[in-house]
Amino acid sequence: MSNLAAVRHPVSSLPVSAKIPIPGFPDWVGIDEVHNAVWISNRDRNNIARIEPATNTVAIEVAVGQGPCSGLAMGHGSVWVPCCPDREVVRVDQASNLVSARIAISIGSSEGGIASDDHAVWMPADGGTKLVRIDPVQNIVAARLTMPAGSFTAATGFGAVWVSSSAKNLVTRVDAAANNVAATIPVGSKPRFLATGFGAVWTLNQGDGTVSRIDAASNKVVATIALETPGDGGDIATGAGAVWVTNLGTPLSRIDPATNQVTAQFVGAGGDALRVGLGAIWLCSFGLQQVWRIDPSKI
Repeated sequence: MSNLAAVRHPVSSLPVSAKIPIPGFPDWVGIDEVHNAVWISNRDRNNIARIEPATNTVAIEVAVGQGPCSGLAMGHGSVWVPCCPDREVVRVDQASNLVSARIAISIGSSEGGIASDDHAVWMPADGGTKLVRIDPVQNIVAARLTMPAGSFTAATGFGAVWVSSSAKNLVTRVDAAANNVAATIPVGSKPRFLATGFGAVWTLNQGDGTVSRIDAASNKVVATIALETPGDGGDIATGAGAVWVTNLGTPLSRIDPATNQVTAQFVGAGGDALRVGLGAIWLCSFGLQQVWRIDPSKI
């Protein structure tokens, strides 16, 4: 019997407090803590939708360009939206909800991730062989760093940028201030999405359905956690005292960072992208054309 059998539950038992319809292909999630908003990219509608948590409704849709893809990043007063067909990153002002800049970049993959920190905005590019540094003051490409093949997703934390290589089963640590590679760390099979928190970097490994935990101080994998969810898609995020993973058909798994154990897993229709913030888990299911608001304290 699977070790996860005892913590598996039907998706119908998830504590969903709201289901917000977003017709089209809603996918990536971004949390704007400053303006109390949740943003969802919509590939088929060529826009991003702003959800108001006070009412659990879409307040506005902002046209950005063709086929928004590869994540959403919040930072420098803006939402940063990669648009793969247009080969650009679009900057949307969080206060005015208006497009303020367009930066020409060849996005690494539609299934990837853009990231932001105090230094810059970071976008894997050029077929997954480069990490592009965007200067948010001038809205220009300030640097291009060579990455291992298949580097599609970036995350920030601990003064670094962390980039997963699905082709090489690696995570590259980039010193954000010095603009150079500080470490290369072997992880699980085909890492794609990753998140930072609890002193660690967490990679969702699509090849074997595991999560690798990298200690940010030592740059070493200190735990490998089996989710039994191999396959494409999915997402991972930290917050509300846990690490949260979503996969198609397994909409939500909860990992306790104190024990590196899966404490709950929900199976059934839904899942694919999520973020944690504003007191909730925001889980987007493009197949259902919905965003679910979930109370993490009830899981």
